[in-house]
Amino acid sequence: MDLKQQNVLFFSRTMGMGGTSNVMIQMCKILKPKVNKMVVCSTGGPMVKTLEEMGILHIQINDVGKHDPATFIKVINQISKIIEHEEITVVHTHHRMAAFYAAIVKKRHNFILINTSHNTFYNNKRITQFAYRNAKLIACGEMVKKNLVDYFGFNASQVTVIHNAIEKFDDEVVVDKTLKKLKEDGFYLVGNVGRFAEQKGMEYFIKSYPLIKKKTDRIKYILIGDGVDREKLESLVNQLGIQEEVIFLGFRRDVQNVLSQVDLLVLSSLWEGLPLTPIEGFSVGKTVVATAVDGTVEVVDDSKNGYLIPAKNSEKIAEKVLYLFEHPETQKQLEREAYRTFQNEFSFEKFSEKVLNYYEKC
Repeated sequence: MDLKQQNVLFFSRTMGMGGTSNVMIQMCKILKPKVNKMVVCSTGGPMVKTLEEMGILHIQINDVGKHDPATFIKVINQISKIIEHEEITVVHTHHRMAAFYAAIVKKRHNFILINTSHNTFYNNKRITQFAYRNAKLIACGEMVKKNLVDYFGFNASQVTVIHNAIEKFDDEVVVDKTLKKLKEDGFYLVGNVGRFAEQKGMEYFIKSYPLIKKKTDRIKYILIGDGVDREKLESLVNQLGIQEEVIFLGFRRDVQNVLSQVDLLVLSSLWEGLPLTPIEGFSVGKTVVATAVDGTVEVVDDSKNGYLIPAKNSEKIAEKVLYLFEHPETQKQLEREAYRTFQNEFSFEKFSEKVLNYYEKC
């Protein structure tokens, strides 16, 4: 397609704190200078501010995750009006229900439908098949493509893998006072980044701390993020009596800046598509202890640039954290390979090239 003639609508459920929103922001950076118009619609969220800073129009819509008839009708009418008013030629969805609505509206309007799948799923099979049937599909990793082909039955030729990526962190480090004080006091800082929701397995990370405490009092856990499970996780920390050892930093837009100031990263997810968190860590030279789920194994090469462990296993988290705490030379070797992995496989430049090539071929 001739990109300069295209009016592109990115359509997702939210512009929240997760990896999906970050990938959308990256695609906006890549495509905005190349296309005629860029519009994003969602229910809103903290990343809307980033869109505003980029000069990209955000239109708030009803929650596509709700399944009641009133919301269904409202969303269809909203999307239809946006496509007509903004003269949209390409709709790029980043959520299954967004793709479902787009597939319905496509019967009224002529546009190219693209969907990026960010996770593996094993539910809502018929809805997903309807939503993606006439769409061009991008999978963020090989395991996500396998899920689309094996479980949902799509032809492999319909699905293109474009790995997620992260921009290189070239900014000057903005010192976080909390982390600085902990480092000055001699603590080894272990970070965990993500939405506070079931998928991220934060409770297993927290439950590993009492096992750490039996061996040393020189390690602190840093939780970076926010979400629906925040009160539940804070309650767990209080129940375990580790309020001084587990620090909640809250949601941060400067994740790479924060990660550059911790010693080690843990990814405790129960499932993932192709996670951004280890790539963010790799981009600032940090290694990771990660659960061996789905697309995570496409990023973390066990014992080469990090360690892979079973999901839902607090004992293994504690074991690997303690091992790296006690073996700094091993950690340095893993960190060097982690940064090399980022440069060779997950750089923003490679991602940008693949996204532009994909759009031009549509």
